[in-house]
Amino acid sequence: MRYISTLIAVRDLAASLRFYREALGMEVVQDFGANVVLSGGVALQTLKSWREFLGGKPVSLRSHTGELYFEEADMDGFLERLKAMNISYVHPPLEHRWGQRVVRFYDPDGHIVEVGEDMTQVVKRFAAQGMTEEQVARRMDVSLDYVRERMEG
Repeated sequence: MRYISTLIAVRDLAASLRFYREALGMEVVQDFGANVVLSGGVALQTLKSWREFLGGKPVSLRSHTGELYFEEADMDGFLERLKAMNISYVHPPLEHRWGQRVVRFYDPDGHIVEVGEDMTQVVKRFAAQGMTEEQVARRMDVSLDYVRERMEG
């Protein structure tokens, strides 16, 4: 067995495709009409066809039980791009205790999307601020080997 993708139900497939292209730079890999597979392993399924697959059972879209998680190397550029869009935020950009900057927002159907700063970039950002490898490891609560591997990458 192998994991293939995450599928989310959407009300308006065209609007969701536009959102995932513009906000996250995702592209269509396969288009099956009511189901579209995007780059990165996310599939969008029309709400109508999803309900049919579930035998007519009700579907609740805006729940806070999970999220789609992405990492971005250029967090500043990404946050600027989001400012130009009509985004409904779960919370504004913040920095976790280990130093990773993140933002969470809703897609058009209320699914939570999180974009976190690429962890290699976090390490390099701290190093660029003059921190030693040991200081970075303590700041991020990671091993020195973890820091060194990312400094090389």
